[in-house]
Amino acid sequence: MEIVLKVEGMMCGHCKARVEKACKAVPGALDAVADLAAKTVTVTGTADEAALKKAITDAGYEVVG
Repeated sequence: MEIVLKVEGMMCGHCKARVEKACKAVPGALDAVADLAAKTVTVTGTADEAALKKAITDAGYEVVG
């Protein structure tokens, strides 16, 4: 399964890494790849979408879709 979330607030490579790390920490997430240009993160695995959104928000970023 693949979930794509739109994330506001990612500005640099550090932000990208932080969002990816937060998503990978969610149970069921196998991988997470953030795209700075598209302002998205793509998560593969069986992670719960609500848990991913919370992890991103807790990391200091805003999920807009």
